[in-house]
Amino acid sequence: MQNYRLTTDKFIEHAAKWSPQREIVWAEQGIVQNRIGYAAMRDRSNRLSGALKALGLLTGDRVGTLAWNTQHHLEIYYATMSAGFVCHTLNSRFTVAHLAAIVNEAEDRVLAVASSLLSLLRELLPLCPTVEHVILLDGDVNELPILEGSKAQLWLHDTLLETLGAPFVWGEFDEETPAGLCYTSGTTGAPRGVLYSHRSNYLHTLRALQADSIGLTGNDVAMIAVPMFHANGWGLPFATPAVGAKLVLPGRHADGASLATLMRDEGVTFAAGVHTLWLGVIDHVEATGMELPNLKRLLIGGSRCPEALLRRIEQRLGVQLQTSWGMTELSPLGTIAVPGASWSDHHASGRPPMGIDLKLTDAYGTTLASQRNVVGHLKVKGASVLDRYYKSETDALDAEGYFDTGDLASLDDEGNLSICGRSKDLIKSGGEWINPAEIEDIVGRLPAVRLVAVVGRTDRKWGERPVLVVELNAGESFRPDDLLACLQGKVANWWIPDKVVQMESMPLAATGKIDKNRLRMDAAMTDFTAE
Repeated sequence: MQNYRLTTDKFIEHAAKWSPQREIVWAEQGIVQNRIGYAAMRDRSNRLSGALKALGLLTGDRVGTLAWNTQHHLEIYYATMSAGFVCHTLNSRFTVAHLAAIVNEAEDRVLAVASSLLSLLRELLPLCPTVEHVILLDGDVNELPILEGSKAQLWLHDTLLETLGAPFVWGEFDEETPAGLCYTSGTTGAPRGVLYSHRSNYLHTLRALQADSIGLTGNDVAMIAVPMFHANGWGLPFATPAVGAKLVLPGRHADGASLATLMRDEGVTFAAGVHTLWLGVIDHVEATGMELPNLKRLLIGGSRCPEALLRRIEQRLGVQLQTSWGMTELSPLGTIAVPGASWSDHHASGRPPMGIDLKLTDAYGTTLASQRNVVGHLKVKGASVLDRYYKSETDALDAEGYFDTGDLASLDDEGNLSICGRSKDLIKSGGEWINPAEIEDIVGRLPAVRLVAVVGRTDRKWGERPVLVVELNAGESFRPDDLLACLQGKVANWWIPDKVVQMESMPLAATGKIDKNRLRMDAAMTDFTAE
């Protein structure tokens, strides 16, 4: 058989040849900035590869991006990867210290930056001696003097393309060549790098496109609301052109009004993002009476979505909901609910598509004899699952080649995965374990509750005690005893939190999940009382 290299340039090449006029739409605050067909997009990306080569980049060199979901960021994606360079997506919500450590470990030679992040770049650039060139993705020449004094050469994206752009032969390298670099969110320590290969990205795309998985088609209008700097944008920058679907990029602004307006105006049929984004959309839709008649499906990832929110979305929008579970280390798709799954399946995160395997072990790594209806430590194996972290000298796998996710999970009789909490989130009280996820699940069913989290607080007598933190829907109020009453008879009495606090706005981490680290610090230093 032919030696057909599994490289990421194949996705945009396929779209350019077979869906040349199908649109990529880039918007800011719901207002379209540009429309471009796949063929024109492919040509710009290809010439940009030539420009990057002219800057002196070699196969395997890293190009860092500090950018949003825009056309220019997508062009950098394909220009770097398709030429054999590495696209290193940087999370702009990290601290400057974390970003500097990441850029220096990766030895990025180029940084491609959105103009809205120039103030961040001014702090970052002096700490990153390996950076030789800075590409300003948008904005104009008047903004370049802001960075004067840096040893790095400064370019405007379009000027670079016009000046040094040249045709480039893509894919002339082995499929195991590195394609992308993404760092974990660092919630349990310093961020760690995951280096994706062309092969792993290609096989992950095929996994995402299975009918019982994300299953996009050429008839879809897909909006990527998950940041493109977070775990390959869940693989959607590859999967969407792979089928020639219309691609909608919402830019920097992910507020409910901007997303809802764009979804309505562009006829979005499928959208993907963490549940806090859809919370903003449903709030806006309910407040304005806006309709989203074309929307058929929402993919929800990140942390577990409260049941009350799932019900609100389904009842108000009448769409199919797909819950999912994944990790940066998995590229990131691990499991996903089948499209059109019944409510009985919503609480689970679905089944693993072909190409990934799961197993449950005890705390010592021994595979559990029964893999159904028990809680165990979740481990994963597959062609797009991490082997070892970037620049680590040791594998992150067990003796059978499985990666330990750090999650506690169970599998039902049909193989649907339910995440039962992070092992690091467990609260040890009086020598016994409390699982916050179970408490959050119960409280999250209350219609008044918008977001909920349970964290541990140091206790002199018991070691740790749980604190219940809630954000309520607008106009709702509560008494602590009423919230805690819903737990009676459903969890052990000693699991019931001692403290309840209402927050006006729940703190969110860089990935859009609830930031439990910040809550833990508050819980440790503050004597919480209900407002």
